[in-house]
Amino acid sequence: MSEIYEDYYREIKDNKGKITGIDFSYNDNFNFAYDVMDRRAKETPDERALVHKTAEGKRTVFTYADIKRLSDKTAVMLRELGVAKGEAVLLLLKRRYEFWISILALHKLGAVAVPTSHMVSAEDIRERVKLSKAKAVICVKADDICDKVEKAIGEMDVVQLVVGKPYKDKPSFDELLGRTKESFDRVETKVTDDMLYYFTSGTNGAPKAVIHDFSYPLAHIYTAKNWHGVKKGGLHLTVADSGWAKSAWGKLYGQWFMGTAIMVYDYEQFYAGDMLKLIETEKITTFCAPPTIYKYFVREDLSKYKLSNLCYATTAGEPMPVEVSQKFSDMTGLVVREGFGQTETALQICTSVDDTQETGSIGFASPLYNIKLIDENGEEVAEGEEGEIVIVPKEEKAPIGVFKGYLGDEALYKDIWAGGVYHTRDKARKGKNGEFYFVGRNDDVIKSSGYRIGPSEVEDILMRHPAVFECAVTAYPSKTRGSLVKASVILSDDYKPDSKLATELQEYVKKRAAIYKYPRIVKFVNDLPRTTTGKISRAKIREADYREAN
Repeated sequence: MSEIYEDYYREIKDNKGKITGIDFSYNDNFNFAYDVMDRRAKETPDERALVHKTAEGKRTVFTYADIKRLSDKTAVMLRELGVAKGEAVLLLLKRRYEFWISILALHKLGAVAVPTSHMVSAEDIRERVKLSKAKAVICVKADDICDKVEKAIGEMDVVQLVVGKPYKDKPSFDELLGRTKESFDRVETKVTDDMLYYFTSGTNGAPKAVIHDFSYPLAHIYTAKNWHGVKKGGLHLTVADSGWAKSAWGKLYGQWFMGTAIMVYDYEQFYAGDMLKLIETEKITTFCAPPTIYKYFVREDLSKYKLSNLCYATTAGEPMPVEVSQKFSDMTGLVVREGFGQTETALQICTSVDDTQETGSIGFASPLYNIKLIDENGEEVAEGEEGEIVIVPKEEKAPIGVFKGYLGDEALYKDIWAGGVYHTRDKARKGKNGEFYFVGRNDDVIKSSGYRIGPSEVEDILMRHPAVFECAVTAYPSKTRGSLVKASVILSDDYKPDSKLATELQEYVKKRAAIYKYPRIVKFVNDLPRTTTGKISRAKIREADYREAN
């Protein structure tokens, strides 16, 4: 019997076995919830699909049969609440298992899921509800989430469905689900229908709603198979809140396509020791997390944990400091393989399981996409030169996994496709073996005294100094130089901020990079501003510095 993913996905390889392209085969009515998840429930009903564990230790295992039954019931419940095909529903569920049940139910209804971070404000929620014309908001009774949702929807005709403990007079997810029938007949959808609205983090301007259709899950087969390296019967853990697009990459589509179970760790406060113990006790086989998680891991005594079941480790979201990657490898024997992509796309660049992780590199172009680096005139740059990362379509239509539009903003969508290529607005340079080295966002690149400086390179050098736990390098306004290089630094334990240490860090960079790249301003901070997806927001640092300087 063939594996389910093989019915949709075929790798094209050269005579050396390297994947050079991918062919997809799917019907016009392909729907992941029916064609993958319900099929698994039929063929392997008792296999585990999802393992959910709270910080308090409550552990729940869901089989594929459980997932089908609960997603069917949830689809019936939502339809009875008035949610119809094509209508949007916001999901603010943190790491509750109801997220997975709800999003599959919405796929079955042909409705549009709008995963949303719990860290957004009431005003953010209101804007998302208005733009998406949401019919309902499913939210968990935790923190102040329900209060924010109630304030956001006000008198609008929007259902607030509450997961967990009761909230005022709002309908209870658990109560309604308990008295809902299980029978649910397939709703016909088209693969080109809207399936997901993901609001970007908004590091530059207001958040934008990215539209993905029902073909999107197919693009993540490569993500799970060739980057995460998941295996049938394994258990994969990606550290990401359900409101982030990273959940679609690592906690949903590709993993279930491949028949590996998904581990969900429902915690409030991150403690490295707790997560390492989870990896040990649950026998996690593949793991993916942002660099910050690894920064905390390497501060632990990893020899205390049995990580022998862990086969592969990956990272994405922001550049991985070489020093951290090397420490983790030295302590565990595992190479942390990097990847790059965006909310608007699937995985664009990565070091696959068959490639060697080049030091400091984000990897090689995914066979899904024709990746180029271009200059401001649209010309491809030479090896070693900086250029914007773009996707050049091999056909007239956008490649699979690339979004279909920005909700309500056709002009912006046309702009991002200027010249017939998809502009990531991210800078990189290419190495001699075809690997890519991330430089930064177009607007993150620092222009000082005529020089162009990529913040990632300076950050990577600073991270090698034992005093630096985390840092962000940005442009500080200068009347004479255009901009100055500024480093905002969170210190490691046992280090105290003073002018002597600031000078030491400056000298440290001078010895390891061109003289014009060293930070002329070093500011010690207790925290760094972040987007709702947890990435360091250089834009917010620049905005604060601009106000200070003017």
